[in-house]
Amino acid sequence: MGCGKTSSPDAIFGEYVFSETVMKARLSKAAFKVLKATVDAGKSLDTSVADEVASAMKEWAIEKGATHFTHWFQPMTGITAEKHDAFISPVGDGRVVMEFSGKELIKGEPDASSFPSGGLRETAAARGYTAWDCTSPAFVKDGTLYIPTAFFSYTGEILDKKAPLLRSVEVLSSQALRVLKALGNTTSKKVIATVGPEQEYFLVNRTQYEKRLDLLLTGRTLFGAMPPKGQELEDQYFGRLRIKIGEFMHDLDTELWKLGITAKTKHNEVAPAQHELAIIFDPANVAADHNLLVMETMKTVAKKHGLAALLHEKPFAGVNGSGKHINWSVATDDGINLLDPGTAPIENPLFLIFLASVIKAVDEYAALLRLSVASAGNDHRLGANEAPPAIISIFVGEELDAIIKSIISGNPYSDAGRVQTNLGVSSLPVITEDSTDRNRTSPFAFTGNKFEFRMCGSANNIAEPCFVLNTVVAQILSEVADTLEKATDAEAEAKALIKDFLTAHERVIFNGNGYSDAWVEEAAKRGLPNIGNTVLAIKELKSEKSKAVFTGTGVLNEKELESRYEILLENYTKTINIEALTLIDMMDRQLLPATLGYSLTLAEIAEKAGSQSAKNRLTSIVSLADDMDSKLTALKSAVASGDGEDAFATALYYRESVVSAMEAARTVIDEVEKVMPADVWPVPVYSDMLFRV
Repeated sequence: MGCGKTSSPDAIFGEYVFSETVMKARLSKAAFKVLKATVDAGKSLDTSVADEVASAMKEWAIEKGATHFTHWFQPMTGITAEKHDAFISPVGDGRVVMEFSGKELIKGEPDASSFPSGGLRETAAARGYTAWDCTSPAFVKDGTLYIPTAFFSYTGEILDKKAPLLRSVEVLSSQALRVLKALGNTTSKKVIATVGPEQEYFLVNRTQYEKRLDLLLTGRTLFGAMPPKGQELEDQYFGRLRIKIGEFMHDLDTELWKLGITAKTKHNEVAPAQHELAIIFDPANVAADHNLLVMETMKTVAKKHGLAALLHEKPFAGVNGSGKHINWSVATDDGINLLDPGTAPIENPLFLIFLASVIKAVDEYAALLRLSVASAGNDHRLGANEAPPAIISIFVGEELDAIIKSIISGNPYSDAGRVQTNLGVSSLPVITEDSTDRNRTSPFAFTGNKFEFRMCGSANNIAEPCFVLNTVVAQILSEVADTLEKATDAEAEAKALIKDFLTAHERVIFNGNGYSDAWVEEAAKRGLPNIGNTVLAIKELKSEKSKAVFTGTGVLNEKELESRYEILLENYTKTINIEALTLIDMMDRQLLPATLGYSLTLAEIAEKAGSQSAKNRLTSIVSLADDMDSKLTALKSAVASGDGEDAFATALYYRESVVSAMEAARTVIDEVEKVMPADVWPVPVYSDMLFRV
């Protein structure tokens, strides 16, 4: 799978995927029927066909150049994991045969002791299992057959990010089907949560990247003065692709298409060296797998082009950071988009009951949704004038807002119709405008027939916000179904529920500027939560409300919830600790020595040449060096005082004390950088990294 030029996308699309087409061609009709029923209808896999499927998968993979297979899973590290096993089995006389059994396909056994478990597993208790997720297709990459799997412990608790997503997909489908059935739909057999993620990222010169220890170890620059030019001219946004970037994007698309990933849109983003890639909708668990592959492939293809792909939410201060917008919708297996308002939304009760249920879910479980996108990296974005605030609100647009108000008030709704725009140029067409504008400041925006959850960080696994969103919506749909199933007139009861839900939860609807200070004040008046950082967000896992929704739906049990609480706190603390130690290392071994060395040069010039300019600069540099050393000492002290018995208290200490000490150190470092000669400062600066790609 090289990065060379290719023919048309349709000729290579899915070339390395064990797709339904491949399965149909290579399996017996009986085996294909059983596997298809498992994928489409959620029926238990008949293990009697596993050997046939495994054999066909092995033969196909070998033809594609595979020598090994791996159960590919998503532990709580935030990245993927894989253990590769060769297909070979010895047969004596120094010979081997290529074998792959149904047992090996269905179940794997990686070591579970060294992955984050939040107390579910001890170091001495090593056994863990992976289980084949046959609803997400296997694929070949780098000479290995990759089998998407879920990861769980010997005692049965889940240890990954995929299993909760799979559970949430099933519970959302079952509760949505109950609502549909109560309203007279008996044809739909499955409801699918569909997701289309948009991935933002930066590309920098790899040579410069490797000279920055902070980028290598933490994914972001821990210091750096703003260059003379940033993003203020807005000339990067949707601008012409640089030749080198265009070549990278071409090869990235090619590799993704081979893996069956529908890479659709690519463009420059707002910040210099920032870009975006969007893929078309997939079922939620497949979308999560595909997004992880997108991130991994970005890094490998970038390296081949002499670049480094940065996926951190805020690799550079002073310019926009990177997010990941999750376009989420729900549709039936027979083609009904349950969030499509149609041409007359006010006359579409099915759409309105699902819309009202989502609005209620987002309002009632806002803190959980905030938690689902919380990370140390995302703390740099949320609330800044580049990303939605930490306050959860919903944008619905003018048309839906008017419909909602009419339902709440009981007044008739008058459809104003769609506006037609004539640009006054005879050769240009008359444009019929959409029913609503887009609101890029909203964290949760309705965009025509789906919601766009805009708060996710660029480095995050989308499985987390997706499984939380699925779960909370499923919970509300279960309440709707309970009511409708008891009603003598389900349609009338549905209308009553729609009005009740919209009346009670109208407070979460906000169509204005989410970046404004006025909204923060207004949100507080409305009683909407404003959870400012990750550590405070993690507390939500301890609330009775969170426990009830997860355990009630069966998506997470109490032990699994407790483990996630511990894992998230530990991950936050370790992330900040690594950043602090990296900054200490760079200050001790690079920045202070370079600054002091330059001060000696200035002292020599001042003495030998009698230069007043050198004397003035020397005074300034010595003062800054002393200030830097003082801030370094304070940072070391803050880190040394960070250990504690209580995980929450420790994480909060790192948030309040260590992060503050790092920011204080950064302030003086950036001042030093501004006056140091370019050939003396030991690391590439922002103008190098952002503009010399």
